[in-house]
Amino acid sequence: MNFGQIVTAMVTPFDAQGEIDFEATRNLIDHLIANGSDALVVSGTTGESPTLSDKEKVQLFRFTVEVVNGRVPVIAGTGSNNTRESIELTMLAEDVGVDGIMLVAPYYNNPCQEGMYQHFKTIAAATSLPIMLYNVPGRTVVNMSVETVIRLSEIPNIVAIKEASGNLDAMAEIIERTREGFSLYSGDDALTLPVLSIGGTGVVSVSAHVLGNEMQTMIRNFKIGNTVEAASNHRRLLPMMKALFAAPNPTPVKAALSLKGIQVGGVRLPMIPLNDEQLRSLQQALAIYEEVKI
Repeated sequence: MNFGQIVTAMVTPFDAQGEIDFEATRNLIDHLIANGSDALVVSGTTGESPTLSDKEKVQLFRFTVEVVNGRVPVIAGTGSNNTRESIELTMLAEDVGVDGIMLVAPYYNNPCQEGMYQHFKTIAAATSLPIMLYNVPGRTVVNMSVETVIRLSEIPNIVAIKEASGNLDAMAEIIERTREGFSLYSGDDALTLPVLSIGGTGVVSVSAHVLGNEMQTMIRNFKIGNTVEAASNHRRLLPMMKALFAAPNPTPVKAALSLKGIQVGGVRLPMIPLNDEQLRSLQQALAIYEEVKI
């Protein structure tokens, strides 16, 4: 399964009552596909998955599959720290026609490496869908070791990893030692170009909501050997990427979309809206970026 170069971790639009706004979701999907997204992750962390019920997640999976209508792959976030629950949600996601699933490392209950291996192996055995692993120790506390990722890559339907440890040495080793066809994606927007330079496939991105086409330009320049221009693209993008993570994700990117006329509503508690100072800083960053846009 080829998920492409830029996989956007899609926000979940909410209405004024905090319920999923499906019409806004339709508009957002069309915007993302038109602006550089090669695939969409639905109900990941950026989609506020901790605040969505399983019923809401399945509704969102089904709706996204229908609206996308085969234009790009739809990847469902079905991972949790409960193996049985992840299997149940994965089976429901498969039933509504998603193209793949993303499984985050089990958080909070702090499993050992063998426990993580068995967790992912057991879920993989319960589905025919291609699987992207997600290592994000800053959120989960546990870190998937290089050896665990290599072992998991030998399972046929585990095809990729979103690596958000920030450890380029570990990423290089994963790329070197996993089987041919296994893909590593940066889990940090700001590391997209460095990860490409060591053989990574692309990025699972938040910034692509507003910078998707520009990020595609950077990747294209890198792949055709125009590395000086790609590096210049990278440096221009960095301040805006930083601004989109100046407060807990996805609050800034939802605000940025609103500022650009794409209404996705607010966030659910325990996330809170940007304060006035944060909003002004984001507006300034957008204005400066527009002046030096690629």
